[in-house]
Amino acid sequence: MKKLILATAIAASFVTTVARAEDAKPDNEFSFNAAVVSDYRYRGLTQTRFDPALQVGADYTHNPTGLYAGTWLTNIKWIKDAGALSGTDTKGNVEWDIYGGKRGDIGGGFTYDVGGLYYYYPGNTLANSGVKNANTFELYGQVGYGPGYFKYSQSLTNLFGAVNSKYSQYYDLGANIETFYGIMLGLHVGHQNVRGNPSQVSYTDWKVGLSKTFDDLAGITLGVAYVGTDLKDGVATTPASDGLKNVGKNGVVFSLSKTF
Repeated sequence: MKKLILATAIAASFVTTVARAEDAKPDNEFSFNAAVVSDYRYRGLTQTRFDPALQVGADYTHNPTGLYAGTWLTNIKWIKDAGALSGTDTKGNVEWDIYGGKRGDIGGGFTYDVGGLYYYYPGNTLANSGVKNANTFELYGQVGYGPGYFKYSQSLTNLFGAVNSKYSQYYDLGANIETFYGIMLGLHVGHQNVRGNPSQVSYTDWKVGLSKTFDDLAGITLGVAYVGTDLKDGVATTPASDGLKNVGKNGVVFSLSKTF
């Protein structure tokens, strides 16, 4: 009996050690991601004139400190559309994001995430009343608790080429809730305040989405979301050649993505 108890204890200790080893993360962690979306929406607004987008990215995390850095790229159309609406020929069909920050636990179940994000549009020629281009830099801070979070972002440059819009603010409240069969429910509401511009340019956006990762399909994640804003027709539109569509109109977005 004593030998049986001893053997059981040793086996249990071995299993626990293996489990802990499997759960432990490396000090330096790299990951890559790729996605195809039916429409690239950012803060509720289409960036691709309601057309699909191909997106790729890479991330690095130093787990002991919570420091991280990453980059992400996607195709866009909004810069060319902005030029067409103003009667000018503008260039810029790629968005390249570069970001870095620090995340971790505050205590009591709360988490934090602070950092900076630079939106770079290679070769863009968006120019409006002295604004050189659409490139934008924001600082952000986020507090999370359980599945919920609140994030605040502030631009230290003009916001995506808007005149005199330095220090514009974005408020983001949301939650990612695991429901049944591994399906995630994503809820979001945000408000973009565009400083120095007419009040109708500022707006509220929202999203309700469902997603599921399929391990038997090489870890591919499928998603669908209903996205919209309170922007009125005519405030922000696509070019006349495309029928002057409201870029913030309500719509459904499908996505297929993978992290590896």
